Amino acid sequence: MSVTATARKSEMSDAEWEVRKDLAAAYRLVHLYGWDDLVFTHLSARVPGPEHHFLINPYGLLFDEITASSLVKVDEDGQIVDAGATNRVNPAGFTIHSAVHMAREEAGAVLHLHAADGVAVSAHADGLLPLSQTAMLAIPHITFHDYEGVALDLDERERLVKDLADKNIMMLRNHGTLTVGKDVGEAFTYMYFLMKACQIQVRTMGMGKPHLPSQDALDTTAEQSKMLGAGSKLAWPALIRKLERMGSDYAT
Repeated sequence: MSVTATARKSEMSDAEWEVRKDLAAAYRLVHLYGWDDLVFTHLSARVPGPEHHFLINPYGLLFDEITASSLVKVDEDGQIVDAGATNRVNPAGFTIHSAVHMAREEAGAVLHLHAADGVAVSAHADGLLPLSQTAMLAIPHITFHDYEGVALDLDERERLVKDLADKNIMMLRNHGTLTVGKDVGEAFTYMYFLMKACQIQVRTMGMGKPHLPSQDALDTTAEQSKMLGAGSKLAWPALIRKLERMGSDYAT
């Protein structure tokens, strides 16, 4: 760990540092899977404690540059609360993420992407179709929010939260995708299933008329999908091991 990172770690609790490492890992994994969009999307996580602070990327860094110590801590009003922090945050990122964190106490992490397959499916009139097992597991968790322009208007937060309700996956129409989890690993798992389902749909729709499963199959898979978030308990540690094998410096 660098001298700067060691100094940063000494300024915070062990619990915050663990969340920082997980969130930085998620940024690196989004880059690894090809879901990033230069510096223009954002992942956030709630800092443990009563202050209602959360972590988000410093505006201007690529996702493969994000480290635990470089993440910026902000309050509900988007004001940076890190002592001596000089980086700014994306105002559109603050609008979207603060809306969810403030409305959903259990929202430990919120991921928002502009990945091409996700945007393509968000723009499809029928949204995500039950073309694969992956999609059928994701669909019961999905809701939609119509595009209102770049998310700079704080008034949009109320409408976004209303559309999200208690769901963990949102298709932002003509814009992108959003997932919510109790922690970073759970939010990432929801996003992985959503993005894989979108990728399959984009490929399938270019092959002619698709085959659709029976209603019985849909109903059975919907019941099974209740355990989708729990898959993170196995998947997330495996993904962290993957980054470690690659020699990633996310945890600095």
